[in-house]
Amino acid sequence: MQPTLFSRRGALATLLAVAFVAPVAAQAPLELKITAPAGAGGGWDGAARSLQQVMTSTGAAKSVQVVNVPGAGGTVGLAQFVNGAKGDGNQMMVMGITMVGAVLTNKSPVTLESVTPIARLTADQLVIVVPANSPHKTTRDLAAALKADTSKVVWAGGSAGGADHILAGLVAKAAGGDATKLNYVPFSGGGEALAEMLGGRVTAGISGYNEFESQIKAGKLRALAISGGKRMAGIDVPTLKEQGMDVELLNWRGIVAPPGITAAQKTALAAAVTKAVKSEDWNKVLKARGWDDAYLDADGYAAFLKADQVRVKDVLTSVGLVK
Repeated sequence: MQPTLFSRRGALATLLAVAFVAPVAAQAPLELKITAPAGAGGGWDGAARSLQQVMTSTGAAKSVQVVNVPGAGGTVGLAQFVNGAKGDGNQMMVMGITMVGAVLTNKSPVTLESVTPIARLTADQLVIVVPANSPHKTTRDLAAALKADTSKVVWAGGSAGGADHILAGLVAKAAGGDATKLNYVPFSGGGEALAEMLGGRVTAGISGYNEFESQIKAGKLRALAISGGKRMAGIDVPTLKEQGMDVELLNWRGIVAPPGITAAQKTALAAAVTKAVKSEDWNKVLKARGWDDAYLDADGYAAFLKADQVRVKDVLTSVGLVK
Protein backbone atom coordinates (compact mmCIF):
# COMPACT_ATOMS: atom_id res chain seq x y z
CA MET A 1 0.00 0.00 0.00
CA GLN A 2 1.32 3.44 -0.92
CA PRO A 3 1.68 5.88 2.02
CA THR A 4 -1.08 8.49 2.07
CA LEU A 5 -0.43 12.20 2.18
CA PHE A 6 -1.65 12.15 5.78
CA SER A 7 0.84 9.43 6.81
CA ARG A 8 3.71 11.23 5.05
CA ARG A 9 2.82 14.45 6.86
CA GLY A 10 2.66 12.55 10.13
CA ALA A 11 6.12 11.10 9.59
CA LEU A 12 7.50 14.55 8.71
CA ALA A 13 5.96 16.03 11.84
CA THR A 14 7.56 13.30 13.93
CA LEU A 15 10.99 13.95 12.41
CA LEU A 16 10.69 17.69 12.99
CA ALA A 17 9.64 17.13 16.58
CA VAL A 18 12.69 14.94 17.20
CA ALA A 19 14.97 17.45 15.48
CA PHE A 20 13.82 20.31 17.67
CA VAL A 21 13.25 18.52 20.95
CA ALA A 22 16.42 16.38 21.14
CA PRO A 23 18.90 19.30 21.45
CA VAL A 24 16.84 20.76 24.28
CA ALA A 25 17.02 17.47 26.16
CA ALA A 26 20.80 17.33 25.65
CA GLN A 27 21.17 20.74 27.30
CA ALA A 28 19.73 19.75 30.66
CA PRO A 29 21.08 21.91 33.54
CA LEU A 30 24.42 20.68 34.82
CA GLU A 31 24.82 19.30 38.33
CA LEU A 32 28.53 19.81 38.86
CA LYS A 33 31.25 18.75 41.23
CA ILE A 34 34.38 20.93 41.29
CA THR A 35 37.56 19.62 42.90
CA ALA A 36 39.77 22.16 44.66
CA PRO A 37 43.06 20.24 44.98
CA ALA A 38 44.15 22.13 48.11
CA GLY A 39 42.98 22.96 51.60
CA ALA A 40 40.37 25.55 52.51
CA GLY A 41 41.39 29.19 52.40
CA GLY A 42 43.86 29.06 49.53
CA GLY A 43 43.65 30.40 45.99
CA TRP A 44 42.28 27.25 44.37
CA ASP A 45 39.64 26.89 47.04
CA GLY A 46 38.67 30.54 46.54
CA ALA A 47 38.49 30.11 42.76
CA ALA A 48 36.40 26.96 43.04
CA ARG A 49 33.93 28.50 45.48
CA SER A 50 33.72 31.74 43.52
CA LEU A 51 32.93 29.77 40.37
CA GLN A 52 30.39 27.73 42.36
CA GLN A 53 28.68 30.92 43.46
CA VAL A 54 28.58 32.53 40.03
CA MET A 55 27.61 29.42 38.08
CA THR A 56 24.56 28.97 40.30
CA SER A 57 23.62 32.67 40.45
CA THR A 58 23.74 32.99 36.66
CA GLY A 59 22.00 29.71 35.96
CA ALA A 60 25.06 28.31 34.20
CA ALA A 61 24.59 25.19 36.33
CA LYS A 62 21.71 23.80 38.35
CA SER A 63 23.95 22.98 41.30
CA VAL A 64 27.67 23.00 42.07
CA GLN A 65 29.45 21.09 44.84
CA VAL A 66 33.06 21.91 45.83
CA VAL A 67 35.29 19.19 47.27
CA ASN A 68 38.75 19.85 48.76
CA VAL A 69 41.48 17.28 48.14
CA PRO A 70 44.74 18.76 49.50
CA GLY A 71 48.26 17.43 49.17
CA ALA A 72 51.52 17.59 47.23
CA GLY A 73 50.89 20.80 45.31
CA GLY A 74 47.61 19.54 43.96
CA THR A 75 48.98 16.29 42.56
CA VAL A 76 47.01 14.20 45.08
CA GLY A 77 43.83 15.84 43.86
CA LEU A 78 44.98 15.53 40.25
CA ALA A 79 45.50 11.77 40.57
CA GLN A 80 42.16 11.28 42.29
CA PHE A 81 40.41 13.41 39.69
CA VAL A 82 41.96 11.73 36.66
CA ASN A 83 41.49 8.20 37.97
CA GLY A 84 38.10 8.66 39.61
CA ALA A 85 36.26 11.01 37.27
CA LYS A 86 37.23 9.64 33.86
CA GLY A 87 34.44 10.18 31.36
CA ASP A 88 32.30 12.13 33.84
CA GLY A 89 30.92 15.24 32.12
CA ASN A 90 29.68 16.67 35.42
CA GLN A 91 33.07 17.10 37.07
CA MET A 92 35.79 19.75 36.81
CA MET A 93 38.93 20.69 38.72
CA VAL A 94 40.57 24.04 39.43
CA MET A 95 44.32 24.15 38.82
CA GLY A 96 47.09 26.54 37.85
CA ILE A 97 50.79 27.25 37.61
CA THR A 98 51.39 25.69 41.03
CA MET A 99 50.19 22.32 39.78
CA VAL A 100 52.34 22.62 36.66
CA GLY A 101 55.39 22.95 38.92
CA ALA A 102 54.27 20.34 41.44
CA VAL A 103 53.86 17.68 38.76
CA LEU A 104 57.54 18.20 37.92
CA THR A 105 59.00 18.54 41.42
CA ASN A 106 56.97 15.64 42.84
CA LYS A 107 57.61 13.46 39.78
CA SER A 108 53.88 12.81 39.66
CA PRO A 109 52.93 9.65 37.73
CA VAL A 110 49.73 11.42 36.68
CA THR A 111 50.42 14.47 34.51
CA LEU A 112 48.42 17.29 32.98
CA GLU A 113 48.42 15.46 29.67
CA SER A 114 45.49 13.48 31.12
CA VAL A 115 43.11 16.39 31.73
CA THR A 116 40.77 18.18 29.32
CA PRO A 117 41.35 21.96 29.34
CA ILE A 118 38.12 23.96 29.63
CA ALA A 119 39.14 27.57 30.33
CA ARG A 120 41.85 29.75 31.87
CA LEU A 121 40.15 31.97 34.39
CA THR A 122 42.28 34.42 36.36
CA ALA A 123 45.77 35.72 37.02
CA ASP A 124 47.01 37.61 40.03
CA GLN A 125 50.19 39.12 41.30
CA LEU A 126 52.09 37.64 44.17
CA VAL A 127 53.34 39.74 47.06
CA ILE A 128 56.48 39.26 49.17
CA VAL A 129 55.90 40.12 52.81
CA VAL A 130 57.82 40.06 56.08
CA PRO A 131 56.57 40.38 59.67
CA ALA A 132 56.19 43.97 60.86
CA ASN A 133 59.11 43.58 63.28
CA SER A 134 61.44 42.14 60.63
CA PRO A 135 64.89 43.74 60.25
CA HIS A 136 64.32 43.63 56.48
CA LYS A 137 62.72 46.98 55.75
CA THR A 138 63.09 46.82 51.96
CA THR A 139 63.57 44.32 49.16
CA ARG A 140 67.24 45.33 49.07
CA ASP A 141 67.62 44.26 52.70
CA LEU A 142 66.10 40.88 51.91
CA ALA A 143 68.28 40.57 48.80
CA ALA A 144 71.41 41.28 50.86
CA ALA A 145 70.47 38.52 53.30
CA LEU A 146 69.88 36.08 50.44
CA LYS A 147 73.24 36.90 48.89
CA ALA A 148 75.06 36.52 52.21
CA ASP A 149 73.52 33.12 53.02
CA THR A 150 70.51 31.92 51.05
CA SER A 151 69.87 29.03 53.43
CA LYS A 152 69.29 31.34 56.41
CA VAL A 153 66.35 33.10 54.78
CA VAL A 154 63.29 30.94 55.54
CA TRP A 155 60.38 31.38 53.13
CA ALA A 156 56.74 30.42 53.69
CA GLY A 157 54.43 29.87 50.77
CA GLY A 158 52.23 27.48 48.88
CA SER A 159 53.06 23.97 47.79
CA ALA A 160 56.50 22.87 46.61
CA GLY A 161 57.17 23.75 43.00
CA GLY A 162 54.29 26.18 42.80
CA ALA A 163 54.15 29.86 41.90
CA ASP A 164 55.29 30.98 45.37
CA HIS A 165 58.24 28.57 45.32
CA ILE A 166 59.20 29.60 41.80
CA LEU A 167 59.16 33.27 42.77
CA ALA A 168 61.29 32.67 45.88
CA GLY A 169 63.86 30.89 43.74
CA LEU A 170 63.88 33.62 41.12
CA VAL A 171 64.32 36.31 43.77
CA ALA A 172 67.19 34.40 45.40
CA LYS A 173 68.87 34.01 42.03
CA ALA A 174 68.34 37.69 41.11
CA ALA A 175 69.79 38.71 44.49
CA GLY A 176 72.99 36.85 43.67
CA GLY A 177 72.30 34.04 46.15
CA ASP A 178 72.46 30.29 45.64
CA ALA A 179 68.94 29.28 44.58
CA THR A 180 69.80 25.60 45.05
CA LYS A 181 70.08 26.30 48.81
CA LEU A 182 66.67 27.91 49.00
CA ASN A 183 65.06 27.33 52.42
CA TYR A 184 61.40 27.11 51.47
CA VAL A 185 58.65 25.73 53.71
CA PRO A 186 55.50 24.78 51.75
CA PHE A 187 51.97 24.96 53.14
CA SER A 188 48.73 23.70 51.61
CA GLY A 189 46.82 26.88 52.48
CA GLY A 190 47.56 30.57 52.81
CA GLY A 191 46.27 30.62 56.39
CA GLU A 192 49.01 28.27 57.60
CA ALA A 193 51.75 30.33 55.96
CA LEU A 194 50.31 33.46 57.55
CA ALA A 195 50.40 31.86 61.00
CA GLU A 196 54.07 30.94 60.57
CA MET A 197 54.97 34.50 59.66
CA LEU A 198 53.00 36.09 62.46
CA GLY A 199 54.60 33.60 64.83
CA GLY A 200 58.08 34.74 63.78
CA ARG A 201 59.11 31.30 62.57
CA VAL A 202 59.90 32.33 59.00
CA THR A 203 61.74 35.25 57.39
CA ALA A 204 59.40 36.08 54.53
CA GLY A 205 56.23 34.87 52.89
CA ILE A 206 54.76 34.79 49.40
CA SER A 207 51.13 34.55 48.35
CA GLY A 208 48.45 36.37 46.39
CA TYR A 209 48.04 39.93 47.64
CA ASN A 210 44.44 39.41 48.71
CA GLU A 211 45.42 36.61 51.10
CA PHE A 212 47.71 38.94 53.07
CA GLU A 213 45.86 42.20 52.47
CA SER A 214 44.09 42.45 55.82
CA GLN A 215 47.29 41.77 57.77
CA ILE A 216 49.20 44.29 55.66
CA LYS A 217 46.58 46.96 56.28
CA ALA A 218 46.55 46.10 60.00
CA GLY A 219 50.31 46.68 60.14
CA LYS A 220 51.15 43.10 61.11
CA LEU A 221 52.91 42.37 57.81
CA ARG A 222 55.11 44.61 55.65
CA ALA A 223 54.74 44.26 51.88
CA LEU A 224 58.13 44.54 50.17
CA ALA A 225 57.27 43.90 46.53
CA ILE A 226 54.74 42.53 44.05
CA SER A 227 55.65 40.16 41.25
CA GLY A 228 53.93 41.58 38.16
CA GLY A 229 55.14 43.94 35.51
CA LYS A 230 53.19 46.90 36.87
CA ARG A 231 51.80 48.09 40.20
CA MET A 232 48.37 47.02 41.35
CA ALA A 233 45.74 49.75 41.18
CA GLY A 234 45.26 51.52 44.48
CA ILE A 235 48.05 49.61 46.23
CA ASP A 236 51.28 51.39 47.11
CA VAL A 237 53.64 48.44 46.77
CA PRO A 238 56.47 48.57 44.18
CA THR A 239 57.23 45.81 41.71
CA LEU A 240 60.41 43.77 41.91
CA LYS A 241 61.54 45.32 38.63
CA GLU A 242 61.18 48.81 40.08
CA GLN A 243 63.62 47.74 42.78
CA GLY A 244 66.29 46.45 40.44
CA MET A 245 65.30 42.77 40.20
CA ASP A 246 64.58 41.45 36.73
CA VAL A 247 61.81 39.14 37.96
CA GLU A 248 58.20 38.99 36.80
CA LEU A 249 55.68 36.22 37.52
CA LEU A 250 51.88 35.93 37.57
CA ASN A 251 49.89 33.23 39.32
CA TRP A 252 47.25 32.03 36.84
CA ARG A 253 44.36 29.65 37.49
CA GLY A 254 42.20 27.62 35.17
CA ILE A 255 39.68 24.82 35.15
CA VAL A 256 39.85 21.41 33.51
CA ALA A 257 37.59 18.42 32.95
CA PRO A 258 38.48 14.72 33.33
CA PRO A 259 39.92 12.60 30.53
CA GLY A 260 37.58 10.58 28.37
CA ILE A 261 34.64 12.99 28.16
CA THR A 262 32.75 13.34 24.89
CA ALA A 263 32.91 16.34 22.58
CA ALA A 264 29.35 17.21 23.60
CA GLN A 265 30.22 17.07 27.29
CA LYS A 266 33.25 19.29 26.74
CA THR A 267 31.14 21.78 24.80
CA ALA A 268 28.50 21.87 27.55
CA LEU A 269 31.08 22.46 30.29
CA ALA A 270 32.87 25.14 28.29
CA ALA A 271 29.59 26.92 27.54
CA ALA A 272 28.58 26.86 31.22
CA VAL A 273 31.94 28.24 32.40
CA THR A 274 31.92 30.91 29.68
CA LYS A 275 28.42 32.01 30.68
CA ALA A 276 29.58 32.39 34.28
CA VAL A 277 32.84 34.25 33.65
CA LYS A 278 31.30 36.67 31.14
CA SER A 279 28.73 37.79 33.71
CA GLU A 280 28.62 40.88 35.89
CA ASP A 281 28.59 38.59 38.93
CA TRP A 282 32.02 37.29 37.93
CA ASN A 283 33.33 40.82 37.38
CA LYS A 284 32.33 41.61 40.95
CA VAL A 285 34.27 38.57 42.17
CA LEU A 286 37.37 39.67 40.24
CA LYS A 287 37.25 43.13 41.78
CA ALA A 288 36.59 41.86 45.29
CA ARG A 289 39.46 39.38 45.20
CA GLY A 290 41.93 41.48 43.25
CA TRP A 291 42.13 38.98 40.41
CA ASP A 292 42.79 39.92 36.80
CA ASP A 293 40.54 38.49 34.10
CA ALA A 294 42.77 36.06 32.19
CA TYR A 295 40.04 34.16 30.32
CA LEU A 296 41.04 31.86 27.50
CA ASP A 297 38.61 29.47 25.82
CA ALA A 298 39.22 25.72 25.69
CA ASP A 299 41.43 25.76 22.58
CA GLY A 300 43.39 28.81 23.66
CA TYR A 301 43.87 27.38 27.14
CA ALA A 302 45.06 24.04 25.78
CA ALA A 303 47.76 25.79 23.73
CA PHE A 304 48.74 28.02 26.66
CA LEU A 305 48.96 25.08 29.07
CA LYS A 306 51.22 23.17 26.74
CA ALA A 307 53.58 26.14 26.37
CA ASP A 308 53.53 26.98 30.08
CA GLN A 309 54.61 23.49 31.06
CA VAL A 310 57.76 24.03 29.02
CA ARG A 311 58.31 27.50 30.53
CA VAL A 312 57.86 26.34 34.12
CA LYS A 313 60.18 23.39 33.61
CA ASP A 314 62.86 25.75 32.31
CA VAL A 315 62.43 28.07 35.33
CA LEU A 316 62.47 25.25 37.88
CA THR A 317 65.55 23.76 36.29
CA SER A 318 67.34 27.12 36.26
CA VAL A 319 66.83 27.59 40.00
CA GLY A 320 67.73 24.00 40.86
CA LEU A 321 64.27 22.75 41.79
CA VAL A 322 64.15 20.23 38.94
CA LYS A 323 67.08 18.32 37.48
